[in-house]
Amino acid sequence: MIDHIRSEAARRRRENDAALDANFIVETSVSESSSTEDDTLVLLFMCCHPVLTQASAIALTLRAVGGLTTAQIANAFMVPEATMAQRISRAKQTIKTSGVPFQLPSAEERGKRLRSVLHVLYLIFSEGYATSTGEELRRDDLAHEAIRLTRIVHKLQADDAEVAGLLALMLLTDARRRARTSVEGDLIPLAQQDRSLWDKQGDH
Repeated sequence: MIDHIRSEAARRRRENDAALDANFIVETSVSESSSTEDDTLVLLFMCCHPVLTQASAIALTLRAVGGLTTAQIANAFMVPEATMAQRISRAKQTIKTSGVPFQLPSAEERGKRLRSVLHVLYLIFSEGYATSTGEELRRDDLAHEAIRLTRIVHKLQADDAEVAGLLALMLLTDARRRARTSVEGDLIPLAQQDRSLWDKQGDH
């Protein structure tokens, strides 16, 4: 048990160091982004690094930029937390040893990374809509941030049907947010929800 505790403590230290490294690396580059774009969105595209597999890029981005814990990311991928921690650590090491600069992607590179970014935004929204850890049923801050960023992507990629579809899915799902739970915080089935509480304007 002592060995296990020590191993877990060391793993968490490595994980935190990796997250801090990612933040340090991007701080020097984000200032170069266009003032018309959102810094968080820029970081999402940067973390979806071309030398990583899509799964590893998504996991790293969720941890370094998305604000999700390793446990939450592991739940999203349906793998053990230790497995996800190793995947994130390997992703960081792969970027470091690749020799490919960690920098703002070109317009062409953004197009190639768009699918991964959309996947990240969907997982952030899903974790906000129905949290996988803790006692809270939902985290509105995550859901709202995912919607906000997806709106920006849609503004930049107005002709992309996949982006429009993702935004529509988020808005439709989040429209029922206020009716999903009782005052006590209990989940209310769809058939029993007060539909007058549904957001019909899409202002959330």
